[in-house]
This record gives sequence, structure tokens and C-alpha cells, in this order.
Amino acid sequence: MTIKGTGTTGVRPIDRPHLYVQRRESWEMFRVLAKARAALGPRQVGWVQTMASHRLLVPPPEALRRPLSIPDRLLLTPGPSNLAPRVLEAGGLQMIGHMTKEMYQVMDEIKQGIQYVFQTQNPTTLAVSGSGSCALEVALFNLLEPGDSFLVGTNGMWGQRALEIGERIGARVHPMIKEPGGHYTLQEVEEGLARHKPVLLFLTHSESSTGVMQPLDGYGQLCHRHQCLLLVDSVASLGGVPIYMDQQGIDVLYSGSQKVLNGPPGTSLISFSNKAKQKIDARRTKPFSVLMDLKCLANFWGCDDKPRAYHHTTSVNGLYSLRESLALMVEQGLESSWQRHREASAYLHGRLQELGLRLFVRDPAIRLPTVTAVAVPAGYDWRDIVSYVQDHFNIEISGGLGPSSGKVLRIGLLGCNASRKNVDLVVEALKEALRHCPRNKL
Repeated sequence: MTIKGTGTTGVRPIDRPHLYVQRRESWEMFRVLAKARAALGPRQVGWVQTMASHRLLVPPPEALRRPLSIPDRLLLTPGPSNLAPRVLEAGGLQMIGHMTKEMYQVMDEIKQGIQYVFQTQNPTTLAVSGSGSCALEVALFNLLEPGDSFLVGTNGMWGQRALEIGERIGARVHPMIKEPGGHYTLQEVEEGLARHKPVLLFLTHSESSTGVMQPLDGYGQLCHRHQCLLLVDSVASLGGVPIYMDQQGIDVLYSGSQKVLNGPPGTSLISFSNKAKQKIDARRTKPFSVLMDLKCLANFWGCDDKPRAYHHTTSVNGLYSLRESLALMVEQGLESSWQRHREASAYLHGRLQELGLRLFVRDPAIRLPTVTAVAVPAGYDWRDIVSYVQDHFNIEISGGLGPSSGKVLRIGLLGCNASRKNVDLVVEALKEALRHCPRNKL
């Protein structure tokens, strides 16, 4: 029903109740504005004027009115891993300022812990606010300039990632392509070095997408004979496999917090040799990223002789957790951790083969102890197996990643999860999954 003279639309408020409510709200806001102007004065009243001109269009989400609920699962994926109780507790400590003397003390202790697990005396050793891929970008953004020759071991997901970053920087990228499950010999690397004369070689020590462990002895010295730096990804191996940064001639090494260290994701570890630092200091151009500029990061972490300057706000609670993760590794000892992972993985391999499953990496010498890849049994869909194990046993395992997608199941034994008990649990779960999941016999 319409009546003339009641506004431009000719509609009475009672015919459209929401118009009546809006006018009433506008009148109430006008009254609030008038009172605020008198009480606060003109300088403080701006926010009230803004509120009078706008209204909330997005209502509060009902999901956030409910308590957060997270399942308690056994994480036997390639990462993240379950948090150690002390690490979980450390992450819940009260916040302090990220540029206080107490926080600097925490950061200094983290640096010492990284030097221990990396087995390096490099002064330029620090943690990065971001996952392992972020640490890779810190390395490449600082080491490479447009036009630099970059040799990349591409035998899985992480070599592909390094290749892509190098291309985006504008480097001349030369991939050494291997089928998933393969690794690089010294002879193959030397041929690549002689042919392409790179300033940097990238190798993945722990190719978690396929379960391959790349040998490292001799590769650093080989690179240096060809005036090339060696960059190594140890995200899935650090703490579970022997690695000696200085003795193996590794120029840049990085890893993550969420694997063997049993810390929360979002923090990574990195160290630069003096040779790598000299290359960075001699850059003709600035790094592409301000956030990942090593000179700024190194200063913030107290790696130079200058007073620390603000660079970014770190994840304070994440650093608490990382500090405690490193403390647990110090208490356990690297050699004990390496042995425990070696024994747990050998037990897992034997149990899997008893089920008739085939290990994806055929050569036992290059099987990664922390992440085991199993060929998906013929006739099964890997997604059915992963879902069954999670739904019926509350255990997370993973399918393949990148070039191994659809080809493998991946089982992680990382840090405190590397035990015979957990091997028995996951093998029993797989046994039941193979019994109950549909199988195409064609």
C-alpha cells in the first residue's frame, strides 16, 4: 500500500519495518553524536562521525561464538609433528616485547642451539619468521642476482620450489632433473658445475616428497673447487640424520621447526658461511625483499657488531617454543637422536615389507630415516587408505607431494614420534585399511 506525501518512495514506514528501524537508529546515533561533540570536543569526535555515516554490514560469525575444538591425533605425516609437552607449555607463556633484553637473551640462546644442531660456528646464524620455504627464499633472495648461474638438483618437490624461486629472481637456472626416488652422485654434480659454472648449487638433503636422503660428503669441497657455493635443504632431516655443516663444506643450511624438533610451524633456522656472507656483501643490487634482507635480519639477531635495530615483529611465543625444542635436543644429544631415528625407521621398513608393501626408494643407503615413502598398493586409492587410518585409528599419514602425488603413501617418524610403539600402531592401522578399503582388481 502506498500513500502520497510520505517520502520519495511513497511508502509508509509500517509497510517496510526495516526502514522504520533504520530511521530510529539514525536518530539515536544523531543524539549520541550531539552529546559526544559537547563532551569530547571537535578533535575526539571524528570516530563518532564515522560511525554515524556507516553501519556494520558483516555480522559476527556464529562459528566464533563456539569454543575451539581440535582433535587429539597422532601425527605420523612428514610434518608437522606432535608438539613435545615442554614445547607446548613454552608456547603458552606470557608475551614480552620483541626488543627487550629478556627477548634478546632468548634469541641468543636460540642461535647457540642452531649452531649446535647444524654443527657450525658461523656467526651469521639465526631464525626466520616463516616456514622452511621462507628460509629458502631468504637464502636465494640474498645469494642470487639477476643473471647469476644457478644449478638446481631437481629430484622432488623442494628442488622444483628452488627452481621456481630462482626463475622469479631472474637467475639463469639450470635444473639437474632426476626421476622421483633418485639422488645425485659426485660425478653428476661435477659435470653440472663444469658445464654451467654456477655461483650456487642447491641440493635437498631430505627430499620429503619421495623419502630420499641425498649424500653430502664431498659435495661442498667439490663446489668450492669450482668457485660455487652450496645451499642445502635439511628441513626434514635435521636432528634425525647426521649433518655437519662446517665439516661438510655447506655454505648455507636451513631447516624448519615443525619436523624432528617437534615445534610449531612458522619458524625456520638458517646459517650462512663466511664465503656466503662475502657474496652477499658484494651484491650489485639490493635483495628483492626488505623482510628477507639478510643484513637487516643478521643485525636484528645480533650477528654483527652493531646495535640491534628494529626490523620486524617476531613471533615471540613461537621463539619460546623453538628455544625449548632446541633445549630438548641438547639434553638428548644429537647422536642419540640420530640413532633413535635410524632404529625406528629400520623397524618400520621391516614391518611394512611384512605387509607386502614396497618401499618407494629401492636403495637402503639413501632412504630417509625420518620420512618413509611406500608405493601405493595396486588397485587402491591412496585417499581411501589415508582417510581410513585417520577415521578409525586417529592417526594422520600422507599421500604423495608434487612429483610423487598419487604414487606413494608417506609416513613420518619425527622427533618424539620416532618409536617402535608408534610404528606398531601405524602398521596395524595400515593392515586394517588394506583389509577394508575398496580395491580395483582390474
